[in-house]
Amino acid sequence: MKNAILTKEETKKDELAQTRRESPFYMLQKEMNKLFEEFGHGRSLFPALWHEPFSEFHAKVEVKDTEKEVVVTCELPGIDPAEVEVTVRQDCLTIKGQKREEKEEKENGYYRTERSYGSFYRMLPLPYGIDREKASATSKDGVMKITLPKTVESVKAEKKIEVKKG
Repeated sequence: MKNAILTKEETKKDELAQTRRESPFYMLQKEMNKLFEEFGHGRSLFPALWHEPFSEFHAKVEVKDTEKEVVVTCELPGIDPAEVEVTVRQDCLTIKGQKREEKEEKENGYYRTERSYGSFYRMLPLPYGIDREKASATSKDGVMKITLPKTVESVKAEKKIEVKKG
């Protein structure tokens, strides 16, 4: 049998747990988890849905932050650049498109056709001011390079802080 007298630390933990259970955010999270579990017939689909919903193709990106610009490199093998839409707002970059592939083989005695379709969508948050008018994108050999120059204000707003020995 457990001792009925709780220490101050145990009391705090119990109070925090009770507060959490009563929180509307906790209840929302609990309901969303239940929804995903029911949708996935008992298996959680949340990790798959978080990155790229219902897509077999994953556009891999690399973000490089330099002094004057942000450069995003996106791997899009086998995708026609005309099938890709790139948009930029002050706070995020969006890359979306479609991958369409058709293969056809005709040999002695057989004919085979394969078709593959899929869409992708990536949204990348941008931490500071981007000069949208000077943004550009190029594509070569399945790799798209998006250059996002920083605004003069955001470059000037940066201040180096000297670290002193204490």
